[in-house]
Amino acid sequence: MSDGPGEWVLLSYRVPREPSTPRIAVWRKLKRFGVVQLSDGLVALPADARTREQLEWIAEEVTEAGGSATLWLARPASLSQERDLATGMAAARAAEYQAVLAQAAEATAAGPAGTESAARRLRAELHRIQRRDYFPPPEREQARAAVQTLTNDPAAEQQPAEPVEEEPT
Repeated sequence: MSDGPGEWVLLSYRVPREPSTPRIAVWRKLKRFGVVQLSDGLVALPADARTREQLEWIAEEVTEAGGSATLWLARPASLSQERDLATGMAAARAAEYQAVLAQAAEATAAGPAGTESAARRLRAELHRIQRRDYFPPPEREQARAAVQTLTNDPAAEQQPAEPVEEEPT
């Protein structure tokens, strides 16, 4: 393993302003992938086969919409620059996990009536966040635990286990 910065895949793109639908679709997909915005029309993800393929799809979509797109593989010039990128990405995911924590607390406070549906919805949201979580913050485990507690029945945990009767031999 190298002591230097890791490789990143960068997408430089320009989508025509009109019609706005392709531009909005591209931005939504980039947001779903969890890119870090370096500047207008320049985004980055840590390089691996999946992230490179994701940005290749977006580049193709941009050119099909009449725009221009170029993919780059690059390394930040220093570890501190890479750390800044990773810290920014982790902070964005932490905010998303905090929102899940807040929703789990609301569901818990509302009582058991909607707990199961809230747990299903929040598990799906956790899955979406984790797909773009390249530098997991501490809030990730906190959110997982909060969603898990929604599905636990505290009354069942307090009851002693039923004794198991053995069958006569």
